[in-house]
Amino acid sequence: MPSFRTLLPAALLALSLCGAPQVASAESISDSQRSEIETIVRNYLVSHPEVLEEAMAELQKRQTAAETAKHEASVAKNADTIFNSPRGVVLGNKDGDVTFVEFFDYNCGYCKRAMNDMMELMKSDPKLKVVLKEFPVLSQGSVEAAQVAVAVRMQAPQKYLDFHQKLLGGRGQADKAHALAVAKDLGLDMARLEKDMASPEAKATIEENFKLAEDMGMNGTPSYVIGKQVVIGAVGVEGLREKISTARCGKATC
Repeated sequence: MPSFRTLLPAALLALSLCGAPQVASAESISDSQRSEIETIVRNYLVSHPEVLEEAMAELQKRQTAAETAKHEASVAKNADTIFNSPRGVVLGNKDGDVTFVEFFDYNCGYCKRAMNDMMELMKSDPKLKVVLKEFPVLSQGSVEAAQVAVAVRMQAPQKYLDFHQKLLGGRGQADKAHALAVAKDLGLDMARLEKDMASPEAKATIEENFKLAEDMGMNGTPSYVIGKQVVIGAVGVEGLREKISTARCGKATC
């Protein structure tokens, strides 16, 4: 926990905001003045602890606003790649009025639950366009599974959702062997799959997704882009519905 001396400049600011007399900057006062001010500030804050709560609330408000503005700027900058890249897998209504983009890892436990949220949203919202982007951040097995997934998309995009559900919903760690077994069960051409996994297109797809995630400050999965909003983490189906409504009509419920 920060010491009182460390917090002195912030405390002086809090006092000034609350109408306390102006004092010299913390850097220019003498040791004796500093000691006297510390006593005054300490006594004031003990008597008025709500000042710190108000200051923290304002700080949180400003940080949230700054983060939101940063995300919106990043989405605007990368919009075409986020929403319309041919390397993304498009599900739901391809002409939907709101696009829901999910970045996922096949070894992410939260992504397994998030997959059910996505399926529920597509079922209940016929105007929703869904884009899936492989973002293998957890392990080498995740990278291998993502490479197989890209190869599935290249060979048989109509089978991608089945592959996605079986691999993400299955037990155990996802890796090359596990992903190939799922692809084989779906009847894909395994020789072509191996070739496509090692192709420049597979590499470019994953690199594109990583660059997008970096630009938007995503450091984990699942992460989403919904309209202008960047959503980090598994917020649940109702939380996602609120984000979709905000993108659609500007409020949590349309």
